[in-house]
Amino acid sequence: MIELRRVTKTYATPAGPFPALTEIDLDARAGELVAITGKSGSGKSTLLNLIGGIDRATAGDVTVAGVPLGRSSERTLARFRGATVGVVFQFFQLLPTLSVAENVMLPMDFLGARPTRERRRRALELLARVGLPDRADQLPAALSGGQQQRVAIARALANDPPIVIADEPTGNLDSETARAVIELFRTLATAGTTVVIATHERDIARLASRTVALEDGRLCRAPRS
Repeated sequence: MIELRRVTKTYATPAGPFPALTEIDLDARAGELVAITGKSGSGKSTLLNLIGGIDRATAGDVTVAGVPLGRSSERTLARFRGATVGVVFQFFQLLPTLSVAENVMLPMDFLGARPTRERRRRALELLARVGLPDRADQLPAALSGGQQQRVAIARALANDPPIVIADEPTGNLDSETARAVIELFRTLATAGTTVVIATHERDIARLASRTVALEDGRLCRAPRS
């Protein structure tokens, strides 16, 4: 499902080129829950951005769900992101003026792959799946942090993506809510979704089927379960 071969990402900075990632080789199969661990600045978010087609590698090959991202046009990448990868951010990034259901419907509106009359029903199904069936018409500000993160997960699943990536998804949650969120990800992986989580929390890494450790942009280990 995910193949990275000798992937390098270098950013231009006033102080000169900065290598965020260096010659990364990585594979992930359908149904795996992969935890990417490492300190701040180790390259975790950059790696997620490359997998999600949000950024492009400087060198090497990134192939996700059979799509060679480095050779794809921006139009193809936009479609790829909408249909293939669901993204969960640390700070939720829900639109404050839209209702919870409308936030979940956004990816469907963007992709246009589902008839308009079916989108709200799909959003309600997803909200029920994450335990928030009664919050559909509230604004995000009325929800707790854990509830907003669950809405963000529902939004990431809107178009049935085969891959979900999450950047420090429990960093702002209490321990009990964090466990519930991780259990959601485990359920997704069990159902066949490839889930890749960037985290510095050991508890999450222990629950993953595999852990990838980064240090200064280089892969340290990638043990399989």
